[in-house]
Amino acid sequence: MRRSAIDFDSLTLCKAAFIKPMECVSVSRLPEGKQWVYEVKFDGYRAVAVKKGSDVILYSRREKVLNQQFPHIVAGLRGLPPGTVVDGEIVALDDAGRPTFNLLQDLRSDSSKVCYYVFDLLCWRNRDTTGLRFPERRALVDAIAGDIRDPRIKISEYLRVSAADVLGAIREQRLEGVVGKRTDSVYQPGKRTGVWIKHRINLGQEFVIGGYTPGPHGLDSIIVGFYRGKELIYVARIRNGFIPASRRAVFGKLGPFVTSKCPFVNLPETARSRWGEALDADKMKKCVWVRPELVAQIEFQEWTEQEHLRHARFAGLRDDKEPRNIVKES
Repeated sequence: MRRSAIDFDSLTLCKAAFIKPMECVSVSRLPEGKQWVYEVKFDGYRAVAVKKGSDVILYSRREKVLNQQFPHIVAGLRGLPPGTVVDGEIVALDDAGRPTFNLLQDLRSDSSKVCYYVFDLLCWRNRDTTGLRFPERRALVDAIAGDIRDPRIKISEYLRVSAADVLGAIREQRLEGVVGKRTDSVYQPGKRTGVWIKHRINLGQEFVIGGYTPGPHGLDSIIVGFYRGKELIYVARIRNGFIPASRRAVFGKLGPFVTSKCPFVNLPETARSRWGEALDADKMKKCVWVRPELVAQIEFQEWTEQEHLRHARFAGLRDDKEPRNIVKES
């Protein structure tokens, strides 16, 4: 990018460090208009990469260092200029080149199919770029692409097309969904303002685990919900999607959080559910409750009128998500 396009001397000096990622508002319908651009919604782990001197630190959205889990991504990002911070997503690609969260669960130590998509730049050579408009930041992203030679580091493309066209393309490629960003938006760390939105094609979202029922390999099902204000709302017991290894892994992680108190405000249920038996007081006696500290990715067919999930399955744990931020998506 030409230096004349941006007055870099007017940008605030900063030290390259972790910056809390900007968040998207979930919407049931994509907004239209020339002020919106669209990107693929990746099914992976959000990650912020910081280049300080010759060192690269890869952070989760909760500021957990991911260098040991993804050393090949860290190595690939060493081409970034010193004093640079980028926002992106760690993704596992299937044989058709589609992001797949299930695959990412299994391939954290396998570098062959895991890559990192860069979609924003928050600091460039120790200059704060968060106050620049989206097109200016993206021009800088494109400019630094030439510094990165590793094929596992990719630049996320954005589209200036109609909402109908982008939805058609996403459905055709069987991708998870779409992210929309206003072209006049600046980067607001940790904020969820509505100038960035997300729209899912396939139903699925994160839920908080509040309990489980014992069974083979430790557990038979997990009990999940979402937050409405300060209250945790029960939505489903999830049995499908597990294999013996994942049952043992989830059971092991839940152990330290066992508690005698049920964390869900809408239990026990008294009415019989149309799509299955209610979790009533008698069935709750078989449940083991846990403090709501873990988040699971759940795929499902639809919401019922009772705000329960129909035909739901476990896809994986999300240690990059803050439980208190898990709400019902549109």
